[in-house]
Amino acid sequence: MKRERRKFSAAFKSKVAIEALKEQMTLQELAKKFDVHPNQITGWKRDFLENASVVVKRIHRLYKIMNLKTIYAYPKTTKRDPASYKYPYLLRNSTIERPNQVWQRDITYIPMRRGFMYMVAIIDVNSRKILNWSLSNSMTAERCAELLRDTIDKYGKPEIHNSDQGSQFTSEIYIDILKKHDIQISMEGKGRALENLYIERFWRSIKQEKIYLNPANGGLELYHNVREYVDFYNSIRRHTEITKVPPNEIYFKKTDGRLIN
Repeated sequence: MKRERRKFSAAFKSKVAIEALKEQMTLQELAKKFDVHPNQITGWKRDFLENASVVVKRIHRLYKIMNLKTIYAYPKTTKRDPASYKYPYLLRNSTIERPNQVWQRDITYIPMRRGFMYMVAIIDVNSRKILNWSLSNSMTAERCAELLRDTIDKYGKPEIHNSDQGSQFTSEIYIDILKKHDIQISMEGKGRALENLYIERFWRSIKQEKIYLNPANGGLELYHNVREYVDFYNSIRRHTEITKVPPNEIYFKKTDGRLIN
Protein backbone atom coordinates (compact mmCIF):
# COMPACT_ATOMS: atom_id res chain seq x y z
CA MET A 1 0.00 0.00 0.00
CA LYS A 2 1.38 3.38 -1.02
CA ARG A 3 2.24 5.56 1.95
CA GLU A 4 0.39 8.88 1.98
CA ARG A 5 2.74 11.84 1.77
CA ARG A 6 2.67 13.98 4.90
CA LYS A 7 1.67 17.60 4.57
CA PHE A 8 3.10 20.33 6.78
CA SER A 9 1.61 23.74 7.46
CA ALA A 10 3.55 26.93 6.85
CA ALA A 11 3.46 27.62 10.59
CA PHE A 12 5.04 24.23 11.36
CA LYS A 13 7.76 24.72 8.76
CA SER A 14 8.56 28.17 10.15
CA LYS A 15 8.71 26.80 13.69
CA VAL A 16 11.19 24.09 12.69
CA ALA A 17 13.25 26.58 10.63
CA ILE A 18 13.51 28.94 13.60
CA GLU A 19 14.64 26.09 15.84
CA ALA A 20 17.30 25.21 13.25
CA LEU A 21 18.50 28.82 13.11
CA LYS A 22 19.13 28.80 16.84
CA GLU A 23 22.02 26.39 16.19
CA GLN A 24 21.35 24.64 19.50
CA MET A 25 20.61 21.17 18.07
CA THR A 26 22.01 19.11 15.21
CA LEU A 27 19.87 18.35 12.16
CA GLN A 28 19.56 14.76 13.34
CA GLU A 29 18.33 15.90 16.77
CA LEU A 30 15.82 18.29 15.22
CA ALA A 31 14.64 15.60 12.79
CA LYS A 32 13.99 13.24 15.69
CA LYS A 33 12.27 15.94 17.75
CA PHE A 34 9.85 16.96 14.97
CA ASP A 35 9.66 13.56 13.22
CA VAL A 36 10.83 14.84 9.82
CA HIS A 37 13.78 14.17 7.51
CA PRO A 38 16.94 16.30 7.97
CA ASN A 39 16.80 17.33 4.30
CA GLN A 40 13.36 18.83 4.88
CA ILE A 41 14.70 20.93 7.75
CA THR A 42 17.56 22.20 5.58
CA GLY A 43 15.11 23.19 2.85
CA TRP A 44 12.69 24.90 5.24
CA LYS A 45 15.55 26.82 6.84
CA ARG A 46 16.76 27.98 3.43
CA ASP A 47 13.27 29.02 2.35
CA PHE A 48 12.71 30.84 5.63
CA LEU A 49 15.82 32.97 5.22
CA GLU A 50 15.23 33.64 1.53
CA ASN A 51 11.61 34.64 2.11
CA ALA A 52 12.68 36.99 4.89
CA SER A 53 14.64 39.10 2.43
CA VAL A 54 11.82 38.90 -0.16
CA VAL A 55 9.33 40.27 2.37
CA VAL A 56 11.53 43.34 2.95
CA LYS A 57 11.78 43.96 -0.84
CA ARG A 58 8.00 43.63 -1.23
CA ILE A 59 7.36 46.07 1.60
CA HIS A 60 9.59 48.66 -0.07
CA ARG A 61 7.72 48.17 -3.37
CA LEU A 62 4.30 48.54 -1.72
CA TYR A 63 5.45 51.65 0.10
CA LYS A 64 6.51 53.14 -3.22
CA ILE A 65 3.22 52.25 -4.90
CA MET A 66 1.21 53.80 -2.05
CA ASN A 67 3.56 56.80 -1.89
CA LEU A 68 4.40 56.05 1.74
CA LYS A 69 7.72 57.27 3.09
CA THR A 70 9.63 56.67 6.28
CA ILE A 71 10.66 59.61 8.42
CA TYR A 72 14.36 58.69 8.25
CA ALA A 73 16.83 58.11 5.46
CA TYR A 74 18.08 54.72 6.63
CA PRO A 75 16.67 51.91 8.77
CA LYS A 76 16.49 53.15 12.34
CA THR A 77 17.29 50.57 14.98
CA THR A 78 16.70 52.56 18.16
CA LYS A 79 13.05 53.47 18.70
CA ARG A 80 12.36 54.77 22.17
CA ASP A 81 9.06 54.15 23.89
CA PRO A 82 8.32 57.13 26.21
CA ALA A 83 6.10 54.94 28.39
CA SER A 84 8.76 52.27 28.99
CA TYR A 85 11.16 52.01 31.89
CA LYS A 86 14.50 53.84 31.77
CA TYR A 87 17.56 52.89 33.76
CA PRO A 88 20.86 54.65 34.59
CA TYR A 89 24.18 53.99 32.90
CA LEU A 90 26.22 51.85 35.31
CA LEU A 91 29.56 51.47 33.51
CA ARG A 92 31.03 54.95 33.91
CA ASN A 93 34.49 54.75 35.53
CA SER A 94 34.01 51.03 36.16
CA THR A 95 36.70 48.38 35.72
CA ILE A 96 35.58 45.38 33.68
CA GLU A 97 37.95 42.56 34.52
CA ARG A 98 36.17 39.23 34.07
CA PRO A 99 33.89 37.41 31.61
CA ASN A 100 30.14 37.66 32.25
CA GLN A 101 30.64 40.81 34.27
CA VAL A 102 29.06 42.98 31.57
CA TRP A 103 27.16 42.10 28.41
CA GLN A 104 26.27 44.71 25.80
CA ARG A 105 23.39 44.35 23.40
CA ASP A 106 22.52 46.25 20.24
CA ILE A 107 20.73 46.11 16.88
CA THR A 108 22.01 47.25 13.51
CA TYR A 109 20.92 46.89 9.91
CA ILE A 110 22.92 44.78 7.48
CA PRO A 111 22.67 45.81 3.81
CA MET A 112 22.43 43.24 1.02
CA ARG A 113 22.57 43.66 -2.75
CA ARG A 114 18.82 44.22 -2.55
CA GLY A 115 17.25 45.31 0.68
CA PHE A 116 18.55 44.70 4.18
CA MET A 117 18.03 42.65 7.31
CA TYR A 118 18.39 43.49 10.98
CA MET A 119 21.08 41.90 13.11
CA VAL A 120 21.04 41.79 16.89
CA ALA A 121 24.06 40.64 18.90
CA ILE A 122 25.24 40.22 22.48
CA ILE A 123 28.92 40.80 23.31
CA ASP A 124 30.83 39.97 26.48
CA VAL A 125 32.71 43.20 27.16
CA ASN A 126 35.72 41.76 28.99
CA SER A 127 36.61 39.20 26.32
CA ARG A 128 34.94 40.90 23.31
CA LYS A 129 33.36 37.54 22.50
CA ILE A 130 30.12 37.62 20.49
CA LEU A 131 28.02 35.31 22.63
CA ASN A 132 24.96 35.16 20.40
CA TRP A 133 23.40 36.83 17.38
CA SER A 134 20.37 36.68 15.16
CA LEU A 135 19.21 37.95 11.76
CA SER A 136 15.64 39.00 11.05
CA ASN A 137 13.52 41.11 8.74
CA SER A 138 12.00 42.70 11.84
CA MET A 139 13.27 43.63 15.31
CA THR A 140 10.48 42.81 17.73
CA ALA A 141 10.85 42.76 21.50
CA GLU A 142 9.79 39.10 21.52
CA ARG A 143 12.61 38.09 19.18
CA CYS A 144 15.16 40.05 21.21
CA ALA A 145 13.88 38.47 24.42
CA GLU A 146 14.16 35.00 22.90
CA LEU A 147 17.81 35.60 22.00
CA LEU A 148 18.52 36.84 25.54
CA ARG A 149 16.95 33.73 27.07
CA ASP A 150 18.95 31.47 24.76
CA THR A 151 22.20 33.25 25.63
CA ILE A 152 21.61 32.98 29.38
CA ASP A 153 20.76 29.28 28.99
CA LYS A 154 24.03 28.70 27.14
CA TYR A 155 26.47 30.92 29.03
CA GLY A 156 24.87 31.76 32.35
CA LYS A 157 23.86 35.26 33.36
CA PRO A 158 25.91 38.48 33.34
CA GLU A 159 26.21 40.74 36.35
CA ILE A 160 25.25 43.79 34.26
CA HIS A 161 23.31 44.04 31.00
CA ASN A 162 23.97 47.23 29.03
CA SER A 163 21.99 48.47 26.02
CA ASP A 164 20.54 51.59 24.47
CA GLN A 165 17.02 52.76 25.28
CA GLY A 166 15.42 51.08 22.29
CA SER A 167 11.83 49.94 22.75
CA GLN A 168 12.89 46.30 22.43
CA PHE A 169 15.22 46.56 25.45
CA THR A 170 12.85 48.64 27.58
CA SER A 171 9.86 46.41 26.84
CA GLU A 172 8.20 44.56 29.70
CA ILE A 173 9.00 41.12 28.25
CA TYR A 174 12.71 41.97 28.00
CA ILE A 175 13.05 43.71 31.37
CA ASP A 176 11.24 40.86 33.10
CA ILE A 177 13.93 38.39 31.98
CA LEU A 178 16.68 40.61 33.39
CA LYS A 179 14.85 41.05 36.68
CA LYS A 180 14.06 37.34 36.94
CA HIS A 181 17.79 36.56 36.82
CA ASP A 182 18.76 39.46 39.13
CA ILE A 183 20.79 41.13 36.39
CA GLN A 184 21.65 44.80 36.88
CA ILE A 185 20.19 46.95 34.11
CA SER A 186 22.33 49.64 32.51
CA MET A 187 21.23 51.88 29.65
CA GLU A 188 23.11 54.49 27.70
CA GLY A 189 21.88 58.07 27.72
CA LYS A 190 20.01 59.56 24.79
CA GLY A 191 22.40 60.51 22.00
CA ARG A 192 25.40 58.89 23.74
CA ALA A 193 26.22 55.93 21.50
CA LEU A 194 29.81 55.73 22.78
CA GLU A 195 28.48 54.33 26.04
CA ASN A 196 27.71 51.14 24.08
CA LEU A 197 31.19 51.32 22.58
CA TYR A 198 32.22 47.66 22.40
CA ILE A 199 29.27 46.37 20.40
CA GLU A 200 29.54 49.44 18.16
CA ARG A 201 33.14 48.47 17.37
CA PHE A 202 31.98 45.00 16.40
CA TRP A 203 29.39 46.47 14.01
CA ARG A 204 32.14 48.51 12.36
CA SER A 205 34.39 45.46 12.07
CA ILE A 206 31.85 43.09 10.55
CA LYS A 207 30.60 45.67 8.08
CA GLN A 208 34.02 46.88 6.93
CA GLU A 209 35.73 43.50 6.91
CA LYS A 210 32.89 41.32 5.57
CA ILE A 211 29.54 42.84 4.69
CA TYR A 212 30.65 45.73 2.48
CA LEU A 213 33.27 43.58 0.72
CA ASN A 214 30.88 40.69 0.09
CA PRO A 215 27.28 41.96 -0.26
CA ALA A 216 24.90 39.04 0.11
CA ASN A 217 22.40 38.14 -2.61
CA GLY A 218 19.78 36.97 -0.14
CA GLY A 219 18.99 35.99 3.41
CA LEU A 220 20.59 32.54 3.26
CA GLU A 221 23.88 33.87 1.91
CA LEU A 222 23.86 36.67 4.48
CA TYR A 223 23.30 34.17 7.29
CA HIS A 224 26.31 32.10 6.21
CA ASN A 225 28.48 35.21 5.75
CA VAL A 226 27.67 36.48 9.23
CA ARG A 227 28.18 33.09 10.83
CA GLU A 228 31.55 32.72 9.09
CA TYR A 229 32.70 36.15 10.28
CA VAL A 230 31.52 35.69 13.88
CA ASP A 231 33.40 32.36 14.07
CA PHE A 232 36.51 34.11 12.73
CA TYR A 233 36.06 37.08 15.06
CA ASN A 234 35.72 34.88 18.15
CA SER A 235 38.28 32.19 17.37
CA ILE A 236 40.97 33.69 15.13
CA ARG A 237 40.92 37.48 14.92
CA ARG A 238 43.42 38.95 17.38
CA HIS A 239 42.32 42.00 19.34
CA THR A 240 44.87 44.60 20.41
CA GLU A 241 42.73 45.68 23.36
CA ILE A 242 42.78 42.19 24.91
CA THR A 243 46.50 41.39 24.67
CA LYS A 244 46.33 40.46 20.99
CA VAL A 245 44.46 37.18 21.40
CA PRO A 246 41.07 35.99 20.09
CA PRO A 247 38.05 36.54 22.37
CA ASN A 248 37.51 32.83 22.98
CA GLU A 249 40.92 32.55 24.67
CA ILE A 250 39.89 35.20 27.16
CA TYR A 251 36.31 34.07 27.70
CA PHE A 252 37.06 30.40 28.21
CA LYS A 253 40.04 30.84 30.50
CA LYS A 254 39.91 28.78 33.67
CA THR A 255 39.43 30.20 37.15
CA ASP A 256 39.83 27.95 40.18
CA GLY A 257 39.86 24.91 37.94
CA ARG A 258 36.54 25.61 36.26
CA LEU A 259 35.28 27.47 33.23
CA ILE A 260 33.87 30.89 33.98
CA ASN A 261 30.89 30.33 31.72
